[in-house]
Amino acid sequence: MRAATQPGETLAGTVEIRPGAGTQAPVVQLGAPRTALKRACAHLRSLQHEDGWWKGELETNVTMDAEDLLLREFLGIRTEQETRRAAEWIRGQQREDGSWAKFFGGPGDLSTTVEAYVALRLAGEAPEDEHMLAAAAMIREAGGLEQTRVFTHIWLALFGLWSWDNMPALPPELMLLPPWVPLNVYDFACWARQTIVALTIVVSERPVRSLPFALEELRGPQPWSRPRASSLRGRTLTAIDRALHLYQRRPVRALREHAAMRAERWIVRRQEADGSWGGIQPPWVYSLIALHLRGYPLEHPVMRSGLAGLDRFTIDDPSGEAGGTRRLEACQSPVWDTALAVVALADAGVEGDDPALVAAADWLLGEQVMVPGDWSVRRPSLAPGGWSFEFANDNYPDVDDTAEVVLALLRVDHPDRERLRHSVDLAVRWLEGMRSTDGGWGAFDADNTRPLIRELPFCDFGEVIDPPSADVTAHVLEMLAALEQADGEYARSGLAWLSANQESAGSWFGRWGVNHIYGTGAVVPALVAAGVKPGDHRIRRAVRWLKEHQNPDGGWGEDARSYDDPAWIGRGESTASQTAWALLALHAAGEHSDCVRRGLLWLVDTQLPDGTWAEPQYTGTGFPSDFYINYHLYRLVFPIMALGRYTR
Repeated sequence: MRAATQPGETLAGTVEIRPGAGTQAPVVQLGAPRTALKRACAHLRSLQHEDGWWKGELETNVTMDAEDLLLREFLGIRTEQETRRAAEWIRGQQREDGSWAKFFGGPGDLSTTVEAYVALRLAGEAPEDEHMLAAAAMIREAGGLEQTRVFTHIWLALFGLWSWDNMPALPPELMLLPPWVPLNVYDFACWARQTIVALTIVVSERPVRSLPFALEELRGPQPWSRPRASSLRGRTLTAIDRALHLYQRRPVRALREHAAMRAERWIVRRQEADGSWGGIQPPWVYSLIALHLRGYPLEHPVMRSGLAGLDRFTIDDPSGEAGGTRRLEACQSPVWDTALAVVALADAGVEGDDPALVAAADWLLGEQVMVPGDWSVRRPSLAPGGWSFEFANDNYPDVDDTAEVVLALLRVDHPDRERLRHSVDLAVRWLEGMRSTDGGWGAFDADNTRPLIRELPFCDFGEVIDPPSADVTAHVLEMLAALEQADGEYARSGLAWLSANQESAGSWFGRWGVNHIYGTGAVVPALVAAGVKPGDHRIRRAVRWLKEHQNPDGGWGEDARSYDDPAWIGRGESTASQTAWALLALHAAGEHSDCVRRGLLWLVDTQLPDGTWAEPQYTGTGFPSDFYINYHLYRLVFPIMALGRYTR
């Protein structure tokens, strides 16, 4: 551990940070961080799969489970056992006020509550049951079915509980627009693109499957009306939507069928080897519905593979009442988790030739994506070489995973150095080619920045474009610095982008993690690695912001409401992952103050006997303001990084 004077190991095994010469401050005792680190590393090692990878659960809200039941009901394959176990899980997540939230500890959310309520009605629960009465009261108070999001209205419309006439138009003719025309499908971020293409079929077909119940008890006090656009562009798009509704009544049949066939082929070509679409739930379920509407029977190989893949994303827990619970992961993150685990163990002092690290590197090298995907529409001459987040997602490798995998591979003494170096070279060239014209990096596409997309009438379900972000750009910059390319063109542009996008208070916005603590925890180490001195004003402003937002208990936390309410920025219950992010930034900045001591002590004191930490909070971000994730491995890998860097 670096300090103003040399640190020492006390007889009790604790670490000391001594103040600088000439000060009167006492020696700071740091508890037993090395013991905590050793225990955490042992736990992390125990989680490695025999094939070399790590994968923690990705926990999300109950809309995943509700929509899974609704999908199975629509396709006619819902079983009593699946329904009972899913209902047990959904019911167990209900809040005291009757609502369901988007994330642990968050406020009740109308759309989430409506979808959970409908799923429980499918499971046979009566509207007169106490917990259902509480949910219905919350729904009515929040405005009723009329005020739910477009996705919820789509699910309701599939079962005749909402009128298709009250949905935004989404014609499959959208598929006929070339990539250079505004509002073509490649203007959408990849996750939205896959979903939108499938929905063009669903919304144009307007199917209805009947249910044995209505939802009159959920109607709000005011009738539904189309949202009013505030900008001229928004009003123009609303007018276009009205015109498309008129076209929907009498489409040009040949053109409609041609467009629907193109959408159908587009969907089929993008099914992954594991049966998924993009490895994520939204395009997956809508693609299955769309293909079913196009005449694909359930025994068709595409449908069979898709449904089997969903089963592999399902977690069956035999504990609890009613034979246990059943919940669905929205995604799986083995590549990301494995890269982070390698970096964490290396930070903890594990040698680069350790068999666990070599096995992980072998697995990662085999996962490199060597075929072009949708990203090549904007970068047609760029050779592939990235990594994706999931076990199988060749169409959508991403910049963030690729940068982190390279950082992990550089920490491994792999016996086949030539293979590793070749893989890294391909990845670096791909990452350089994925830079956006403003100098930063987005996650899945380059220059996916058309803001007009956000104003479309059906885009109320989260972020629908993929502009450069501070956390992704920081990881690329850190990787370039690790490759001794900090003076190169790409690193300079990333550094300039990050400098220009620092918040006025000193933090950075976190796109893929909650939120400013995540962004700042990613950017400060990258800036220092790229040669920015710890005394630089950008670093000092960030350090000051972190110190100002440390909790009284010594940890750091930030509630996901910070994406919507500035009062929550940097504020929330202390969590292991967010405390670690703050400590990683402070370590890079050369901080060894009482602030650091208290943060490390919080990690030591809150560690569980098995070596990990309890973290029910959601510190990962899918869509800011709309969808959050509890990465179960975050509570382990990031504290190991922080403890490892400070104790070494």
